[in-house]
Amino acid sequence: MSENIYRPYLMRIAHIVDEAPGIKTFRLTFQDEEAGARFRFKAGQFGLYSVFGQGESTFCIASSPTRSGYLECTFRTMGRVTTALADCDVGDIIGFRGPYGNTFPIETWEGKSILFIAGGIALPPLRCVIWNVLDLRERFKDVSIIYGARSVADLVYKHELEEWHARGDVRVITTVDPGGETPDWSGEIGFVPTVVEQIAPSSADTVALVCGPPIMIKFTLPVLEKLRFAKNMTYTTLENRMKCGIGKCGRCNVGKVFVCKDGPVFTLEELEELPEEY
Repeated sequence: MSENIYRPYLMRIAHIVDEAPGIKTFRLTFQDEEAGARFRFKAGQFGLYSVFGQGESTFCIASSPTRSGYLECTFRTMGRVTTALADCDVGDIIGFRGPYGNTFPIETWEGKSILFIAGGIALPPLRCVIWNVLDLRERFKDVSIIYGARSVADLVYKHELEEWHARGDVRVITTVDPGGETPDWSGEIGFVPTVVEQIAPSSADTVALVCGPPIMIKFTLPVLEKLRFAKNMTYTTLENRMKCGIGKCGRCNVGKVFVCKDGPVFTLEELEELPEEY
């Protein structure tokens, strides 16, 4: 990265996918090819994406570090910056600075089973890890993905969900909230915590990754505890008002923790040490 920690890389939008209403995925390539060749990141890290003159916004890096030559991010149109991003077209130049934050310790999971649980727009932070694990599939035991959204239309990465489902070495379970199904829907119907409890995945030598709306996480974690998943083997990733990315502005401070530096990846054991106000 350049000596000026606030100076972004210039990134060209190479491809855009409309994932769901108001949600897009950008594939970004480096304008400076040498900088792109040097760039490295690990699963779980995030970046700040900017539209010049409009500001910058924080998202995870949704692509896997096992796939070089580009970065991907997925975002929902919500405010000024994301609206400006959504108005961009293929070929436009935006800014990216990062990577920031800690990582999922994938190297310590080798030989274990991996369970991914995600809800709605929170699949992107886990997509990075999913592809990282699948690209190194021989290093892990069972891999399962449980993913839900309010409706079929709200599911993101629909083509990848089909690709994962078609593989013989990963179990994929998709669900939509009651009333969110369509006549041709063949997946589960029910809220993610309920589906997890019904399926009752084994906790034996298994790492669980949970990411979703706060209400989903709130009701899923007790289910995992009931199923005897170890707290130090249950991970999530947080986005908490992160602004500067380097622990200087204090916007992401929770107790003694700066989410942008000490996170965004935390185990359930670590989360329980944070102030209750979180």
